[in-house]
Amino acid sequence: MKKLYKTAGYIILFIGAASMLLPFLYMLSLSFMTDKQVFSGTISFLPSPFTTENYKYVLKNANIFQYFFNSMFVAILTTMGQVVISAMAGYAFARFKFRYKEILFFLIIISMMIPPQVNIIPLFYIMKQFHWIDTYWALIIPGIFGGFGVFMMRQWFKSLPDDMESSAKIDGCNTFEVFYKIALPMALPAIMTLAIFTFITTWNSFMWPLIVTNSDSMRTLPLGLANFKGCFREVTDWGALTAYSVICCIPVIVVFLLGRKYFINDIISGGIKE
Repeated sequence: MKKLYKTAGYIILFIGAASMLLPFLYMLSLSFMTDKQVFSGTISFLPSPFTTENYKYVLKNANIFQYFFNSMFVAILTTMGQVVISAMAGYAFARFKFRYKEILFFLIIISMMIPPQVNIIPLFYIMKQFHWIDTYWALIIPGIFGGFGVFMMRQWFKSLPDDMESSAKIDGCNTFEVFYKIALPMALPAIMTLAIFTFITTWNSFMWPLIVTNSDSMRTLPLGLANFKGCFREVTDWGALTAYSVICCIPVIVVFLLGRKYFINDIISGGIKE
């Protein structure tokens, strides 16, 4: 019976993986097809003949280099800011005692329950008052704080053994050195997990960049993709559109593959040697 459950589990996982992987593979296949192949009515994962004209067309006509730079610049800085602030705040909530600590943390938890759409109007007004509309500031600053990041880092730091920090303080480390030399290296799996989630979320963001950017030079890749799709009037060029989509996916896939080994598999990977 146990073997049957295990086999059924693998089958379910395979079906789930296939349902997510096959559409991407077909999109990749379409990006290397000619218009005649795309509209032939047959499904093929190996285009014949194989063409790169769709990618050449996108690189030449879609201003994709500017959009790519904007997305990468915003995603990297937002991720760095999110990780630094969440790590410092999470450590403070986990290890320090200060006035109104529980109330402040409760407010952070409450902020996770508020739909992002509710904050769009007041946040836009704040950006306007700072004269940050259509600037990188408006794309980056609102994203460097997140209740989820603070909560995750707090829970991770609370799980670390107190003996490690006590030993470091006995050896002469101050509070910052304990945080920087002891806590942060041990929290690397949580930090990388938060970084991956933040990068992917920022990279795929559409609504907020649409609201706070006006000029074409400030658009990110998702906005560029929507604008590129809108330039087709009578017949959609699916080959070029899927080529653009594949380019949008590449950084996310690379980041995930580079950081996958840091995903949290256990609370602590390595600890105090008895």
